[in-house]
Amino acid sequence: PPSWHSSLKLHYLICLFSWEQLENKYFLLLFLEAILACKYSKKTVSSRLEWKKLEHGVSFVYYQQALQGDFKDRAEMIDFSIRIKNVTRKDAGKYRCEVSAPSEQGQNLEEDTVTLEVLVAPAVPSCEVPSSALRGTVVELRCEDKEGNPASEYMWFKNGIPLLENPKLGSRITNSSYTMNSKSGTLQFNTVSKMDSGEYSCEARNSVGHRRCPGKRMQVDDLNISGIIAAVVIVALVISVCGLGVCYAQRKGYFSKQMGDTPKMMVSTRSRSDGQSVQ
Repeated sequence: PPSWHSSLKLHYLICLFSWEQLENKYFLLLFLEAILACKYSKKTVSSRLEWKKLEHGVSFVYYQQALQGDFKDRAEMIDFSIRIKNVTRKDAGKYRCEVSAPSEQGQNLEEDTVTLEVLVAPAVPSCEVPSSALRGTVVELRCEDKEGNPASEYMWFKNGIPLLENPKLGSRITNSSYTMNSKSGTLQFNTVSKMDSGEYSCEARNSVGHRRCPGKRMQVDDLNISGIIAAVVIVALVISVCGLGVCYAQRKGYFSKQMGDTPKMMVSTRSRSDGQSVQ
């Protein structure tokens, strides 16, 4: 038969919030309420209760008949259970209740462990979409959400229409050379084409909710061969003009005149009586 604790827990489950319990594991939406139920049912005057959080060591949640830390302002005790108000992400983790009471055999210790997992809807994902690309090149679009729990999966949209994860199942007029990874959020075009031009957006989704980033336009253009040729011709003309200028200057003797104008050092010598010359 259900105990008083389980009936109380069920009452809050129906009336206060939406959560799910599975093998002492609680799944709860962010900013709602949670009751961490301790299964120990024999409450006596001499019973001593402690609640601990088992994360990066052990920290007290309830100790010496008082809630500890920030639980003082947003939690309350219901018999041996803890009711947490306005659950946050940092509340997620494993908790253990320990109840000790005297018995005929001495001090009797019982404990129970529960896990609280906080579910969070995705935030608006960050989307990286290049504004322009050259036809035939490899182009990768990225989408990422850092808030969702459980981890988000991703879907890409082009002009508001969802792209299939397997492009070969889609329309013939759609480029089938892309690869979409719903886990990592990448959309890669192996050989992007002009028909891939359009507005792209990405949606992050998990069991709690979904959010989409604003659309960004990507324009795919052909390689401008005529522009490249014109640039090469201009560079060749500049080099040719510079070369002709150097040749003209050499023919006019400009460089030789510059060298002739260089001052020379005059060295005089005189003879000594012993036949040696002195500078």
